[in-house]
Amino acid sequence: MSENDQDDGPTPAAAGNAASALPGTPADARAGFVALIGVPNAGKSTLLNNLVGTKVSIVSRKVQTTRALVRGIFIEGSAQVVLVDTPGIFAPKRRLDRAMVHSAWSGAADADAVCLLVDARKGVDAEVEAVLGRLGEVRREKLLILNKIDLIPRERLLDLAAKLNAASPFAETFMISALNGSGVDDLRRALAARMPAGPWLYPEDQVSDAPLRMLAAEITREKIYDRLHEELPYRSTVETDQWQVRSDGSVRIEQTIFVERESQRSIVLGKGGQTIRSIGQAARIEIAEAADAKVHLFLHVKVRENWADDPARYREMGLEFPRG
Repeated sequence: MSENDQDDGPTPAAAGNAASALPGTPADARAGFVALIGVPNAGKSTLLNNLVGTKVSIVSRKVQTTRALVRGIFIEGSAQVVLVDTPGIFAPKRRLDRAMVHSAWSGAADADAVCLLVDARKGVDAEVEAVLGRLGEVRREKLLILNKIDLIPRERLLDLAAKLNAASPFAETFMISALNGSGVDDLRRALAARMPAGPWLYPEDQVSDAPLRMLAAEITREKIYDRLHEELPYRSTVETDQWQVRSDGSVRIEQTIFVERESQRSIVLGKGGQTIRSIGQAARIEIAEAADAKVHLFLHVKVRENWADDPARYREMGLEFPRG
């Protein structure tokens, strides 16, 4: 099996054209896309993973961890729902920021339905107001999801829901906890009911359209977030350079962590290489689970000044390179 055979899934168009051959597709099949939008740290990635039933998007306490559109897939009854976890919407300052925000709004514009996820603890702040101000431009059915409801009193939830619906009327409002799953089943059924009639876009057992090599890079990037609390994670990126399936069924993976300065490289390596070993060990366990194979992971750290201004890095992340 070649590297491309190992990790490249079908595109929606290709899958759709062959839908009649997809096993398990019912006669009354429905399928479509749902975009999850919101400000950073609203819980979109946690909700995506909960709805899909497995990890397809990285989760971190740090904001702006999702950089590109991450798609997760679940089936409810005869409906196949493709969820698009978008980067958090915020006021962009750098070129990478602008690319992430553009990616988020483009994901909303292309979906069959749009879900605005709001952290109920924070309520309506300036960032949420900015999203509400632009949400009217999106000509799709919109649903409101209040997340982290287990952390605030119910009367505050009702007031918040009323305030948000007054600002931008939503077709339906859901109150959930993405972390513990409260209310998520009702949301899953509601999203499935909104999907248009049509053949399934992906095989029944596929949970994401991200190639394994991209997911592997994202897992390693998450472990960098977990272990380093400086500004560094925002100035680093990870690329999978090699994905080699060996004769014994194991996978040899080589990845490069790019940073912008030699001082950052020293931080990632750690004293005596302890930090990079810790990152690699944690990433290898999760990558092996995703690949369903034994993994040999080799990490390299390289300095590439101004990588955030390199169009090739944006293509690797699935982002459009913003000019100017």
